[in-house]
Amino acid sequence: MLGIIGGTGFESVPEFEVTQQQVVDTPYGKPSSALYHVSLHGNPSVFLSRHGTGPRIMPHRINYRANIFALHDRGVTDVIAMGAVGGITPQFTVGSVALPDQVIDYTWGREHTFFDDTAGPDIPTGELGHAEFAYPYDHHLREKILDCAKTAGMTIIDHGVYGVTQGPRFETVAEIDRMDRDGVDMVGMTAMPEAALARELGMSYATFAMVVNPAAGRSNESISMESIRQVLESTTNKVYQLLLALHSIS
Repeated sequence: MLGIIGGTGFESVPEFEVTQQQVVDTPYGKPSSALYHVSLHGNPSVFLSRHGTGPRIMPHRINYRANIFALHDRGVTDVIAMGAVGGITPQFTVGSVALPDQVIDYTWGREHTFFDDTAGPDIPTGELGHAEFAYPYDHHLREKILDCAKTAGMTIIDHGVYGVTQGPRFETVAEIDRMDRDGVDMVGMTAMPEAALARELGMSYATFAMVVNPAAGRSNESISMESIRQVLESTTNKVYQLLLALHSIS
């Protein structure tokens, strides 16, 4: 079954028929929002709002373990996560959508694994608890998304290194220059530890990265939250339409 991690607004898409709203708890605490069981052209999926549906939960305060565990516990096998990013390298222009294939984690202090002394009996800890993570985004899920986008005539950047920062502040010009030297194409605040936690539970995971602003120092203009909201609104609509086209993978 397909799980979707994103922001609010899905309820405004007519094709997303909410069949159940489920408030759950987990061994790791409460997830960011209720789980919305939705029907996409008759196929069941589960939607979770990463930043909550009330006061916005900042990226460094999100309970990523509870979110991923809650989806896994409800039978989700494939996760598509949406997230806003800033573009660093030239191809990643404002308004584009990317499907990253690599990640560099610059975060700190987040609860980033299920393999610790709080692991419950349902966590497949294995012999040593090491998760293979050389390629953090699931190849087969990415290929399905890219094939579907091609069929639908939608343009998606089919690669990219996602650099994940702690937030909630934006980055300095020097930090972005450093990421550029590291090979980072886009910068955001939510892809980790989300991707690694999904891997630990054996879930396929891919990210729709929506480029909503140039990263610091990549434009003469300062970052405006109003402009980000405008770009995010139009880009999110494109992503939702692609999700509708992807109903067959759920």
